Parts: sequence; structure tokens; C-alpha cells
Amino acid sequence: MPPLRTALLQSSGHPGDPARNLTALDAAAERAAADGAGLLIAPEMFLTGYAIGDGVQELAEPADGPGGQAVAAIAAAHGLAVLYGYPERDRTRAEVVYNSARLVGPDGTELANYRKTHLFGCFERDAFTPGDTPVVQADLGGLTVGILICYDVEFPENVRAHALAGTDLLVVPTAQMHPFQFVAESLVPVRAFESQMYIAYVNRTGPEGEFDFVGLSCLASPDGTTRTRAGRGEELVIGDADPELLAASRTTNPYLRDRRPGLYGSLT
Repeated sequence: MPPLRTALLQSSGHPGDPARNLTALDAAAERAAADGAGLLIAPEMFLTGYAIGDGVQELAEPADGPGGQAVAAIAAAHGLAVLYGYPERDRTRAEVVYNSARLVGPDGTELANYRKTHLFGCFERDAFTPGDTPVVQADLGGLTVGILICYDVEFPENVRAHALAGTDLLVVPTAQMHPFQFVAESLVPVRAFESQMYIAYVNRTGPEGEFDFVGLSCLASPDGTTRTRAGRGEELVIGDADPELLAASRTTNPYLRDRRPGLYGSLT
């Protein structure tokens, strides 16, 4: 099985302007496809922007709304899968909005939709309803791809649940801000090593509202290395999620085999 070439779009786009963000996503998809990528990942809330205040309610849409349809067309036009963050309006309760991430296949079909389960700070708790499905997965290029969003990955239980469910590549669109850059620098690679998977952590960058996003997007590997790392500015970086390296690492590393679940009942 060949590696899944994965493109990480580090950008805050144009907050409050979905049309311009779709144009930016299309340009990134074209570049990523030209470099042989099979997957393009955009940050948390990329479709609309993150720090947009009341714009969350105004711009939220169902998973297959106009923005979702446009992303599907972009994926199909360039022949690669696209994962992007957006505010998802509940179909039956219009006042309910989730902080969501949606994975669209290279033919434009929806492969998965995940709703952030751990909301960070007053802004998110006021704007969103937390999701209640901890593990969402899809098959892509022979790899099992799982989805978390930003703060979710900081809880080891979330990542370990994905490991036990067989996730090979965990994609994490994020809006990670100063002064928490240690998450991107240190915590994410540790999560990849301790749960034996690739983790693609894709951040926003620069000032936006009251926040200052730190960039530092990365593709962390199960062998403890970082396959690619962005700087602090707008950037498209590419790395390979290699099934052979993953298998070799899982053979060598005993963490998952040496677990003793019977001792962990107090955790829940």
C-alpha cells in the first residue's frame, strides 16, 4: 500500500467571508494535487473563520449546505480528499450549531462528519453545542482516518479511543493560540507515539479577533518523529503517512499490547 501524501493548509483564510475561503481552498487543492497529495486538510472553522462572533450563527449551515457542496466540487475537480472545519447547523434544531469537521472523498462524496466533543473557553461554549460521538472514522487510500478537532486531542482518552478503534491517521483541524504553542510543538508528537498513529495537526495563523494563532502545523509520526512542520505564517506543507512505517512502529512499540485495561476502571 503506497503512502498517503497529505497536505496541511496552514491559513486563517478570510474570516467572515466563505466565498473567499472557498477560493483559497480551491487554490490550495490545486497545488496539493500537483504535488501528488491524496488528502488536503484545512484548519478548524476554515470555511467561515473562527473569531467571527455572531457570524457563527449567521454563517452556519448543514453538512451538505452550499459551502459543503462547493467543497465537494473542489475535491472532485482536483481528485483529492478534503477535510475542512465549519460551523454545522443541526437539521432539526436550527438554533443548535456544532463546531464540525467534514471529510469529502476525491469524488466529492461525504466520507465522514465529526462534531467537536470538548469545547474550549467561553467563546466556544457560548457558540456551540458539543458533539457526543467520540470516534468518527473513514477509509481513505487503505488507511483508517479518524477526526478530532483542536482541544479534543489534548485529552489522551480521545486519542487512545481512536487507537483502540484502529485509526491509522488522525486528522486534527485546529485553532491553537498563544501561549499554548507547546501543544503543537510537544504534545501532538507524544500523542502520535504513545497511541501509535500518524497525527496531522493543522492550525490557523496570526491575529484574529482576540486570539493570536501560532501556526506550527505538523504531521507527527508513530515513531516519535515529525514528518513535516510549518512555521508561523501562511503555508502549505506536505508529508507522507506511510503504512509500512506505521506497521513497523507498531511491531516495535509495545504500548498498546502491554495495556492492562482491568486496572483502568477508575478512569471512568
